[in-house]
Amino acid sequence: MKLTRRNTIKLLGAGLGSALVGAHWPGLAQGTLAFPEPKLLPLRRLESGLVEASLAARESNLSIGGKPVTLLTYGGMPGPTLRLREGETVRLQFTNHLTQVTNLHLHELHVSPEVDDPLAQIQPGQSRMYEFTVPKGSAGTYWYHPHIHGRVAEQLYAGLLGLIVVEGPVDAIPELREAEEHVLVLKDFAFSGSRIAPFTPMDWMNGKEGDLLTVNAVIRPTLRAQRGTLRLRILNASNARYYRLALENHPLYLIATDGGFVEKPVELRELLLAPGERAEVLIRLTQAGSFRLQALPYDRGAMMMHGGGMGMMNHQGMGGMSHGGEQSTLAMQGMMMGMGPSRLETLLTIVAPPNPKPLPLPTSLATVERLHLTKVAATRRFELGERMMQAEFFINGRMFDAGRVDVRARRGTLEVWELINKPDMDHPFHLHTDPFQVLSINGRPQPYRAWKDTVNLKKNDVVRIAIPFRDFIGTTVYHCHIVEHEDRGMMGVLQVEAE
Repeated sequence: MKLTRRNTIKLLGAGLGSALVGAHWPGLAQGTLAFPEPKLLPLRRLESGLVEASLAARESNLSIGGKPVTLLTYGGMPGPTLRLREGETVRLQFTNHLTQVTNLHLHELHVSPEVDDPLAQIQPGQSRMYEFTVPKGSAGTYWYHPHIHGRVAEQLYAGLLGLIVVEGPVDAIPELREAEEHVLVLKDFAFSGSRIAPFTPMDWMNGKEGDLLTVNAVIRPTLRAQRGTLRLRILNASNARYYRLALENHPLYLIATDGGFVEKPVELRELLLAPGERAEVLIRLTQAGSFRLQALPYDRGAMMMHGGGMGMMNHQGMGGMSHGGEQSTLAMQGMMMGMGPSRLETLLTIVAPPNPKPLPLPTSLATVERLHLTKVAATRRFELGERMMQAEFFINGRMFDAGRVDVRARRGTLEVWELINKPDMDHPFHLHTDPFQVLSINGRPQPYRAWKDTVNLKKNDVVRIAIPFRDFIGTTVYHCHIVEHEDRGMMGVLQVEAE
């Protein structure tokens, strides 16, 4: 029988059930802290419509859960929110005060890849100007983080991230304008002393998860609502953790996804956010009381080592896994086991005001274009794969090479990409620069149209997406947004050329 991860589990006859990620810090007070709002990035708005701002990456000494920690940040955890308006021209001066090379990715603002260059390198002490115009019709929730290949996972996990909020005319409708708005940056951590715990071989295989789950860098805060309707902008800024969200006794009304507003609110009992995904939801508080926003158990197919296999990996290191050959593989046979679903976690407690009076839901939000699939210029197939024992990940059998163009597309055309996930683990597929629409998952059409930049693929999923390449030419990338997998090869280069 061919040895695969699935067959290994069968041979072991093992399922770990609900695996504990780790214990919370001893003596940590939870659920007692007020809800923290990330600070805003100071902006200088000129009469010409030009906005100027500066941002810097540096090592920061902060506190999480009442304990001192050292992180890499953009001036706080999370970094300051960059709040912009449609149509503004922005000059953002970014400076690298780290001791290592980095860059800045404006995750998924529709701006030229010459500006949001995923392959740029900003050396310690250097600066780079990011100048762009915020597109009309782009109102929504975005974020920024590093994208320096090979170091994305470590830099993001250490705290380099922040929100971008774009405001537009839709935000002025009464049902949104009068709602109480908050941002929720969901991020997990694992510490060794006051610093981020070192990455292990299993972290590179699975993606790193931590035992401390935070909302805006606070553990289980309490949000005391002042109004009957809440508008929550939610970002999954974790490297690999999935958040299957549900609010006690309340539905969630989805109003926006990665790429902006949907056409009308969509009622959900729960909402799954893969790494990198964002969503905006309305919550209508109809009764007084306290209600927990919870992360329900979710099994993303991550693996763990059992018995002597981990020792072998630690002894050989990543180089051993890459080049250890048959002996290394045989030594780890029978050592891989499924982690099972994550445990249920309370992220946040919402306290409703006395006698809340929720607003009516909006009847309409935005028009989401129906793409004309009769005019498709190309249909492409992308198969996600892995060599788990080597912690190597690839697309169409090839690991990332910055000097190789994997796909050439033309501006002004529409393409359909078929994404196929062969491994047992979930992989969130992310495309830079150009938003897409999900057409179907395993042949089933989506229940509503929406613009996306990240879509999750479970084991054996076949997902079809439609991408209009509209405004920009240049070199950009697509990749798995479990960023350890991106760093270990699951990324490709896309070159968009002129008509």
